Amino acid sequence: MFLGLRTAIYHVNDISDAKKWYTNVLNKEPYFDQPYYVGYNISGYELGLVPDKTEINSKIEGVVTYWGVKDAKESFQKLVDCGASIHEKLQNVGEGILVAAVKDPFGNVFGIIKNPHFSLKNNIN
Repeated sequence: MFLGLRTAIYHVNDISDAKKWYTNVLNKEPYFDQPYYVGYNISGYELGLVPDKTEINSKIEGVVTYWGVKDAKESFQKLVDCGASIHEKLQNVGEGILVAAVKDPFGNVFGIIKNPHFSLKNNIN
């Protein structure tokens, strides 16, 4: 059976630049750092970077992973200040749930969510 989300992989055309960018955005160093994969532990979930020479503009936007944040406005602004472009403006989608998405400098859609109704404690398996 499924145990829940474990890893979100972002394909990047320059893994060194992507590592610098994500280290700055996430305020933490990767726990795994190799030329073929860079991994960050984000509160028990993995954000992975994989080198990929695919052209940035040809990436598919069908699935968006939303990373939980404490302050949606501050987190969204930091992403934009770090060079991300706005993909989905910060919006309240109901009952105090705030979502937004940006495109990182490598063409990946990176979503954020502030959901006061979600509790990780109730969902650990």
